[in-house]
Amino acid sequence: MSCPKTEPHVLKEEVLAVGKWVKLERTTYVDPAGKTRTWETAKRTTRPTNTDADGVGIIAILKRTLHRDCIVMVKQFRPPMGCHTLEFPAGLIDNDESAETAALRELKEETGYKGEVVGVTPVTCLDPGLSNCTTQIVMVNINGDDVENVNPTQQLGEGEFVEVILLPLDEFQKKIDEVVQKGNIVVDSKVYIYAMGMSQAFFKPNELPVLKQ
Repeated sequence: MSCPKTEPHVLKEEVLAVGKWVKLERTTYVDPAGKTRTWETAKRTTRPTNTDADGVGIIAILKRTLHRDCIVMVKQFRPPMGCHTLEFPAGLIDNDESAETAALRELKEETGYKGEVVGVTPVTCLDPGLSNCTTQIVMVNINGDDVENVNPTQQLGEGEFVEVILLPLDEFQKKIDEVVQKGNIVVDSKVYIYAMGMSQAFFKPNELPVLKQ
């Protein structure tokens, strides 16, 4: 005889520790079997009041005459990982910003490029087994022939060290693999999933790159 199902729901959230950017909570909830359980949850302390998203990730395509279209990437040292990572440009949304505004600001600060928003995803979760952190992915086109984008200048804040890397769109997955092979670097999962999707778009099924084991 099967047990009756219960709609799972949160009963309470207790703060265990608070830092400047992150806090740790104990979440007490009821599972589908009706049993009360607890979960340790990490949350940002900076979520804006005007949105459910903590931040934005930016898929920016640089388009230039007589050049292949490129994805604008950033490489930076991430202390939690203990190594460099390859990521899409990204950042937190300020209280007075939309996802679109935040994306264009962060793109300018991290890469120096000025772009135009062409698409925005709904709010999506990042690591739901650990945190309630959420993001919106913003698609941006960059006119590389525009005088402002010919020699872009980053506008990084104190303590920010970001290297801009341009990878051709039609060989995105291949070029990511080459970057990884050169050194101690971890690729953001969103980046690699996008790369796999682009591979499927550019290649016939029997021509798809073979994933390394």
